[in-house]
Amino acid sequence: MPDFLKNSKRYYTPVEYVFDHIGGLYKMPILWRLKDKSWRFSELKKSIDRASDRMLSKALKELISSGFATKEVIPEVPVKTIYSITEKGQRAIPIIITLRDYGFELMKEDGIKDT
Repeated sequence: MPDFLKNSKRYYTPVEYVFDHIGGLYKMPILWRLKDKSWRFSELKKSIDRASDRMLSKALKELISSGFATKEVIPEVPVKTIYSITEKGQRAIPIIITLRDYGFELMKEDGIKDT
């Protein structure tokens, strides 16, 4: 397949394009959590405790920008911000499940017990 440009960025494969949208340390874990319910930022932060506020914010902004998640700001005191998965984000869940299952297979092959 020939390479292609999107937003001034060059991609060489569709897989590279997908991983630019849902790859990295935090995007898939965020989507995984949002698949069943909406979450507040503080809940996501507690759930993904290794993520700094800055990195979690960046991943959420990128997911929103790519159309995989939405952000709703509820104007109350204090302001309440809710993150939800979109239909586009839901379509990524089977891919994440496949990667998760493959991860469990590799862990088993390497003698690592899942917790």
